Amino acid sequence: MKLTLTPPLKASHWMTATNLLDNPTVPLKGDHEADVVIIGGGFVGLWTAMTVKELEPDARVMVLEQHVCGGGASGRNGGFVMSWWPKIGTLRGFCNEDQALFLGNSAEHAITELGEFCQRHGIDAHFRQSGWLWTATTAQHIDTWNGTLAACERLGVRPFERVDPRELARRTGSAVHLAGVFERSNATVQPALLVQGMRRVALKMGVQIHEGTGVSAIEPGQPVQVKTAQASLRARSVVLAVNAWAATLPALAKLIVPVNSSIVATDAIPQRLAQIGWIGGEAITDSQLMVDYYRTTHDGRIAFGKGTGALSFASKIGAVFSEDAASVALTEADLRRTYPMLGNTRIAAQWSGPIDRTYDSLPVFGRLCAQDNIHYGIGWSGNGVGPSRLGGRILASLTLGRNDAWSTCPLVERTCRTFPPEPLRYWGGSLVRNAVMRKERSELAGTAPAALDLFLARLAPAGLEDKA
Repeated sequence: MKLTLTPPLKASHWMTATNLLDNPTVPLKGDHEADVVIIGGGFVGLWTAMTVKELEPDARVMVLEQHVCGGGASGRNGGFVMSWWPKIGTLRGFCNEDQALFLGNSAEHAITELGEFCQRHGIDAHFRQSGWLWTATTAQHIDTWNGTLAACERLGVRPFERVDPRELARRTGSAVHLAGVFERSNATVQPALLVQGMRRVALKMGVQIHEGTGVSAIEPGQPVQVKTAQASLRARSVVLAVNAWAATLPALAKLIVPVNSSIVATDAIPQRLAQIGWIGGEAITDSQLMVDYYRTTHDGRIAFGKGTGALSFASKIGAVFSEDAASVALTEADLRRTYPMLGNTRIAAQWSGPIDRTYDSLPVFGRLCAQDNIHYGIGWSGNGVGPSRLGGRILASLTLGRNDAWSTCPLVERTCRTFPPEPLRYWGGSLVRNAVMRKERSELAGTAPAALDLFLARLAPAGLEDKA
């Protein structure tokens, strides 16, 4: 099977603050053998590599990255470290109560674990555990979280707190927020600095990392044969941790569709933030399907993102996932609408990125083409910073053949709703996306959406949270 190599994406604001672009590890050359070869040097790949080394310190573990670690989604996301409690209703759709509690509690604990990992290893990734505000910015979205809160209460957990509307407007610095709930456990990070620290720790543990080493082909067997432009490897086991790039493999394309998301970052404006009252460091999202997500940074910027949802034909990872002007314009417009009092604040950086979206916005793990020694973990759907820690545990257990709570959890080999093939995948997806955009514009303007747009919007994949 062949993997599609792509040019590097435009560096995000986060990546330019690291040494990842200037100090890559050496590309792999020649003939080699390894116990575990991990393809992809983002969060999932690095957590998997470190977990394998923790479980089997003598294992020969190699990470192959086509560009630099963090050069894909891991170094260009919003830096939200979230749990899976907002998806508890979806989890209950294929988990029993004990399984849902295990995954929910594990995802919440992974947030604190990440902070402890950074502290233990001296990683200054700007980890800040100030919580997350899930808000409504239109009347239609008020209390759409009630079903999620009720599902949590049925399991005996209460991760969310209701916030008084006046308090919400004060804490967010914007009166567009009409109602909301608060999840205290959530955090933010500078994601590329986190990747930089993880890479350093992995190398110290003895993981071999080769950047500038794109994998062109994988030949199943015992051992698996892995081909690159300048090297050939024989591996006991292979892990695919390639995020949206997995959609170029026919066996995985039906499980995910890459959609874009864009972020704009303002100049550093700490005094302006203090004036409007957004000083608590909370991460914020609204309740649109094409979600707005925003947070402040270590140096007093606003990083404002939008799940703009643009597609590419045949899921090719190209310019739409690097810096898409139309998506960036939508994102900046929502920033200006949310914080009109900051209208003269300059945009200092802008970029786009790919999200590997499943239909229910939860990941799936399994064996590629039923091969017992080739595993994948894909479909992070915009919430991978925290849950990727769990993904590393699941993939490490699978690749080492362990029978434990991770390798047998319900995310492994689960039955998922699949996406159609091309051309319906692109043209149908674009039709639904446009309907969602029109529907949400109408809601923001206080007018009733067209009936056809309401119908088509119901065909869209699930969002970041379960909403009524």
